Amino acid sequence: MCELFGMSSGLPVRAVAPLRELARHGGETADNPDGWGIARLEEERLVIDKAPEPAAGSAQYAQLADTVRSTLVIAHVRKANPPTDRIEANTHPFVRDCCGRSWVFAHNGRIPTLLEPNGCCRPRVPMCLGDTDSERAFHFLLEEIAGVVAAGEAGEVPWVETVAKLGALIAGYGRFNFLLSDGDVLLAYGHDRLHRLTQRADRYSRTLVATEPLTADAWEPFAPGELRVFRSGEQILRLN
Repeated sequence: MCELFGMSSGLPVRAVAPLRELARHGGETADNPDGWGIARLEEERLVIDKAPEPAAGSAQYAQLADTVRSTLVIAHVRKANPPTDRIEANTHPFVRDCCGRSWVFAHNGRIPTLLEPNGCCRPRVPMCLGDTDSERAFHFLLEEIAGVVAAGEAGEVPWVETVAKLGALIAGYGRFNFLLSDGDVLLAYGHDRLHRLTQRADRYSRTLVATEPLTADAWEPFAPGELRVFRSGEQILRLN
């Protein structure tokens, strides 16, 4: 049911091995054949490529996996549910503007209530381009983040606690593992299925986050309901 990959790094680096392995999970070794997307920070601007096709066997995905160099990456391979909605508008990650910057979001799981007319946690202003529960959850989070920013709340990343509370609320209606970034930090929420790996070199650190380990290294699983925030490859906040 979809897989996530994220990277936060202190220097622009490639993530060839994990991105290649994620492609194999996109229709070859796992049943996620319905789309792929790679969002990354390039010269302080979020750039995204995605397509409603299997990542396994995609020449475009393979080229990006080998060449993307960034301090921030969020990637996704998709299992469509229902399988008839295999279109680009429903393909993750999603990018939207809010509070004077661009945000990127990708989700693993399912929250049926978000598709119901009177369901919980639906965005007040319908602006979705597709028809997935994931995109609705993203817009709902952005509306609440906008409220925190408008209120001028103090703190290094003042909207994180709000996202943690809303993540737990939404997860109560289904499965809600997700990655979110404003181009500065990488926020990872592990409802029930997420892992992380921090690697340190002489000049920089980087942290990888994924649904399933994508290398032979010793990845650490998230505790259920755990939220972690990374900047420049290092963890700056943890909530559970």
